[in-house]
Amino acid sequence: MKKIITLVILVTSVIGSKAQDSLKADTLWRLSSFTAVNFNQVGLTNWAAGGDNSFSLSGVFSGTANYKKGHTSWDNSLDLGYGILKSGTSPFRKNDDKIELNSKFGTLAKGKFYYSALLNARTQFANGFNFPNDSVIVSHFAAPAWVTLALGMDYKPNDYFSLFVSPATGKFTFVNDTRLADLGSFGVKAAEYSLIDSSLISHGRKIRGEFGASLRARFSKDLTKYLNLTTSLLLFNNYTDPKAYNRGNIDVNWETLITIKAGKLITTSIFTNLIYDHDINIPTYQKINGEKVQVGQGPKTQFKEVIGVGISYKISGVKTAKN
Repeated sequence: MKKIITLVILVTSVIGSKAQDSLKADTLWRLSSFTAVNFNQVGLTNWAAGGDNSFSLSGVFSGTANYKKGHTSWDNSLDLGYGILKSGTSPFRKNDDKIELNSKFGTLAKGKFYYSALLNARTQFANGFNFPNDSVIVSHFAAPAWVTLALGMDYKPNDYFSLFVSPATGKFTFVNDTRLADLGSFGVKAAEYSLIDSSLISHGRKIRGEFGASLRARFSKDLTKYLNLTTSLLLFNNYTDPKAYNRGNIDVNWETLITIKAGKLITTSIFTNLIYDHDINIPTYQKINGEKVQVGQGPKTQFKEVIGVGISYKISGVKTAKN
């Protein structure tokens, strides 16, 4: 834990001092944002083939602010997403929920390589449930939240691709909810209870710190006038895992967004997100006597796919201090 705290202080001081020095100069920024709203509705009346009325609405925002001058670069991005779904007589449910902030500061080492510091933070907006059970909250804002701080080398051969490798990475998992922390959700240490009378000895921890190595690769480019591909892969391997001999337990977060323009404002988007974290237990369900019953839990590969057609708007430009 001392190593992680030291890393946090070091990364924070590097980003803060270097960023302030850089902004004193005539800075050059590349700014861009992408906003999309997708809507889908199905209404059925006396429909012989069967089915349910349905309604879904989702919104996506992705913004970047990247600075580069001389031997200095500073890349920032904010990605937001939220969606709701209603089918038949069921209540509204969320089907997308994301807040992610990235900030990476680097100074030139040689050629296309930069000494860099990286900050990544992820959480969600609203409460989450394991439907059809809509009475027990399983997640909410800052429960969980993940913060990653890393020092390493960044390879940037062009404006649309970067590969960041860090042998010194601190990863923090926050569960800002006593009940969820007591359950040991999202890999934090669970509460301890007496073996004699089951009384509470100590609450679960709301923070879990890990120290290890990480890799982050990002590609974002307009492949054609109408087609854009953005994909990001984040890997983390924990040095402090008690099972240190098993280096195969690598945390994976891989996101891909494909946007296809059909006009000035109409866009089709395809978003996928693959996650694997050995410390997160996913419930296993079976149908018993027609009812969905949890029969176990364990680490599993998580996958999400969102396809939408809707209204979008993109802004991009360059800004200097003189502007």
